[in-house]
Amino acid sequence: MSRSLRHGALAATAIAFSIVSLSACAAGNNAETLKVRPDNAATSVGTVKVQNVNVITQADTEAEGPAVVAATLFNDGTENEVLESITLPGTDVQVKLQAAQGSGPVEVPAGGRLVLGGEGNASAVIAEGREAAQDGNVQQIVFKLSRTGDVGLGATVVPAEGYYKDFGPSALPASPAPSATPEATGSPTPGASETPAGETPATGDSPETATAGTTG
Repeated sequence: MSRSLRHGALAATAIAFSIVSLSACAAGNNAETLKVRPDNAATSVGTVKVQNVNVITQADTEAEGPAVVAATLFNDGTENEVLESITLPGTDVQVKLQAAQGSGPVEVPAGGRLVLGGEGNASAVIAEGREAAQDGNVQQIVFKLSRTGDVGLGATVVPAEGYYKDFGPSALPASPAPSATPEATGSPTPGASETPAGETPATGDSPETATAGTTG
């Protein structure tokens, strides 16, 4: 092969490689393109791993209502772990834990996992959602487990949109609309008859005729 042909082949190969690389980067940086979950906070202590941790707030920034902690806890040990509490250091808010069954301890089974957030899973609800965290911030979270102890990490605060919509909190119920029927106030309605009870108002006669007595 001549030198000019070799140079042309090398140049074409370099251009093709660059195009493929750019395409791969574009797909890799766009979670929607690959339909994968964005990177989230994760850590491990002993046999417990905590992954996919986020604080998820109301989708509407003006909406009042709770926030939730979404996470997946894995237990590689041989004994069950009980998730005793979740705290948010630096805040005074309380996180209410509830098992998927609605009652009982929130457990991470030995050799299994616990999912917090989403339909049919256990939940961790922060009643004072807006007071606890602001969208885009990193919130410190501590998971307290019966055997492992405290497992802490920083989690991103995100609104319940896109991927997080199905894991986010429910909004507070809307206030009922005011009744259109006016309430009785005890005041007479303008134009209403003021005839004393027990008397029948005259009809068809003028006021003078209705009140005049019979003369002999």
